[in-house]
Amino acid sequence: MCMGCLFLFPPVRAQQKEDKMKIEFVHNRAYEHVGGTDTGAIDKFIDSVIFVQGADSMFCDSAYLRGRNYIEAFGNVRIVQHGKDNTQAEGDYMKYVGSTKMAYMHGNVKLTDGKNTLWTEDLTYDIGKKYGVYKQGGTLQSDSTTVSSDEGIYDGKKKYARFIHNVLVTQPHTEITSDDLGYFTETEVIEFYSCSVVTNDKAVLHTCNGSYDSKKEIAHFKGRSSVLNEGQYIEADTLNYNKVTGLGDATGNVITIDTEQHSTMYCGKAWYNEKKKTMLAIIKPVLKQVNGNDSLYIRSDTLFSFPVPKHEDSIIHYKTVLVKKGKREVETKVIDSVSALERDSTRKHIFIGYHHVLIFSDSLQGRCDSISYSQEDSIVRMMYKPIAWSRKCQITGDTILLYTDSTNLRKMYVPKKALVVSVSGPEKAEMYDQVQGETLTAHFKKNAIENMLVTPDAQSIYYSKDDDGAYLGVSEAKADSMKVFFKDEEIDKLLLIKNPHQTMTPMEKANIPTLRLSRFQWFPEKRPKNKDELFQ
Repeated sequence: MCMGCLFLFPPVRAQQKEDKMKIEFVHNRAYEHVGGTDTGAIDKFIDSVIFVQGADSMFCDSAYLRGRNYIEAFGNVRIVQHGKDNTQAEGDYMKYVGSTKMAYMHGNVKLTDGKNTLWTEDLTYDIGKKYGVYKQGGTLQSDSTTVSSDEGIYDGKKKYARFIHNVLVTQPHTEITSDDLGYFTETEVIEFYSCSVVTNDKAVLHTCNGSYDSKKEIAHFKGRSSVLNEGQYIEADTLNYNKVTGLGDATGNVITIDTEQHSTMYCGKAWYNEKKKTMLAIIKPVLKQVNGNDSLYIRSDTLFSFPVPKHEDSIIHYKTVLVKKGKREVETKVIDSVSALERDSTRKHIFIGYHHVLIFSDSLQGRCDSISYSQEDSIVRMMYKPIAWSRKCQITGDTILLYTDSTNLRKMYVPKKALVVSVSGPEKAEMYDQVQGETLTAHFKKNAIENMLVTPDAQSIYYSKDDDGAYLGVSEAKADSMKVFFKDEEIDKLLLIKNPHQTMTPMEKANIPTLRLSRFQWFPEKRPKNKDELFQ
């Protein structure tokens, strides 16, 4: 066996003595020295060749030494970096520049530190920095995670990889597609640098910027991102989501959609509990509930939603599992951690809104301080100084209940201090038809009031007209109960029930400005004109 050595000169700082890194040939079975060629002198080493540079060893079947610092290695090429993680690189062919410690490897290339392995056809590898680059396709295997892409880099010191173009990440129960992402092999944190899709057994996540912790299953998305989860969709400028706890939050132009219940919520900030199926929304939240061809919009300062309570929610559920006792397996009942709420993704919700509530639909508008809406019975409950407008009528009371179905407003109920006011004639004339009483029950047809019952202590002021629409006079009436009938969105006639009392005053003798019931109030300026007002 013969020996040869080559002295190489790595870059050093200015005005310092130049260090020398020796590459030493330590083993071969055949050696040949070729004289001067166009590329300089060549030394050929054949059969079981080994070179050593510092703590790094290089193995191959044969090698050419060109000049002072250039090696070409052929067949079963292997680089072993002895140290903390014993990084190894393998391939069919290698070019190596000793002065820069740069290696170009080709053919069945494998780079591994024992825990993470990269396969590719071509790899440029900085041995000193443990930094590899591939541009002809590659696959990284790290524990249970596999990542493939057209191009990529791997930083062995930082335990970080960057993947570019046609990136596919596969993990147990999770798949990620992207065009540019980074992956920390030790922490299993993925960073997204282009639009990406994360799909697991419960959700589909879209983002163009952010990170996903594969171990903890926690997502932090920046930029417009979304999560689709069992009929629930949420989109925002920033999203945070924890699959284990089921907790998430969204910030900036938030949109949440319940595809099962045909409802959409818009807001500036929202918190979501996937396990309890609850959501808290702030910063001008607006709920949109689609009812047939019409949509009901509700806005408030704060909006909270939760599932309609059911008896089985309080029942402890058990499941049967096999438990080893000695060499035997026996069936044992344990508490099922999946609650009834998690099983029932179609559960209807209740929405509660607080302060500065606005309501808008084509057939109904409203304003109050607090509101609740149940998808189960489709009842809207308006509380604290509520005002509702239906076509030409304004309704007020202590509380207003609106009964809807899938397409229409069916009924309205005012349990206390009910008052109905509508304009008769030109608005400037200030002639108002008025009905008040303790309670009011109104029935609707095609989203317009058809009739209403006011009881007890019913009172009315009504501008009576003939068949041609000419005014006959002003009717003032009282009764224990009063049935009011509407036609063309105006009061058509009154039916006084029990202890009636009525007077009629001719128009020319009526003092119109004083014709007001005791609870009269008229707020046209507070009525929402369109749904856009709710988003301002």
